[in-house]
Amino acid sequence: MRPDDLDDAVDLLPLPSGERAGVRGRPSGNVSTARAPTDSPASRGPSPQSSPRRGEEDGLPAPQRKPSPKAKRLIAGVDEAGRGPLAGPLAVAAVILNPRHKIQGLDDSKKLTEARREALYAQIVQRALAWHVVLVDVEEIDRINIFQATMAGMCRAVAGLKVAAHEAWIDGNQLPKALPCPGKAIVGGDALKPAISAASIIAKVTRDRLMCAMDVQHPGYGFAGHKGYSTPEHLAALRRLGPCPLHRRSFAPVKLLFDQGSLF
Repeated sequence: MRPDDLDDAVDLLPLPSGERAGVRGRPSGNVSTARAPTDSPASRGPSPQSSPRRGEEDGLPAPQRKPSPKAKRLIAGVDEAGRGPLAGPLAVAAVILNPRHKIQGLDDSKKLTEARREALYAQIVQRALAWHVVLVDVEEIDRINIFQATMAGMCRAVAGLKVAAHEAWIDGNQLPKALPCPGKAIVGGDALKPAISAASIIAKVTRDRLMCAMDVQHPGYGFAGHKGYSTPEHLAALRRLGPCPLHRRSFAPVKLLFDQGSLF
């Protein structure tokens, strides 16, 4: 469901579990990977990583690198992309920005052009102190609903950060209960707080790239253009072709087709 070449800015491993992460650190010689257990959202964590700015596969739970008591307060910005679409996964990202490596122009990803988002994405993965992005698949969205999938994804994203945050700032008015650190919900935070803006950009660029790749695997729906949202073109394609495996069966227009007996 997710191509292995989503990112040109960093050397990233394929992630069968739908998670990607990075951390600034010292290079060594080994990369350890494994699948994560799925018993609880906050129990999932990344495997050790070998080099700076390099991606890591979600693996068996590993302890986060605790911030020094003398360190400035580390804030993880958290945001999602893809709550509303009829198709495709939900992407949730957590980012701890590095105060020594400022990034100019951070804003709500929806306000930025695609070219600007791509440019900022490259800067974020290179300069952030730590970042982690989670893809919550369609099956989980349909099983537990989009709100619970968002809350679970946020917990996984924060728990997956290689460096532990003192606090997580969540875009919106709902705070996940299983966060591994104290949290704060901030309405409109993606336009107000740079760390949340960075998370918004990471989540959206990751998801948009995936939906462009899925357009090749599922032609005819126009995923590269509308990214799974309920545009007139997408709705027309749904009526013409019926749902594909990327479509969320719990969302009304898709559910209606299944209720009418349409199968893919």
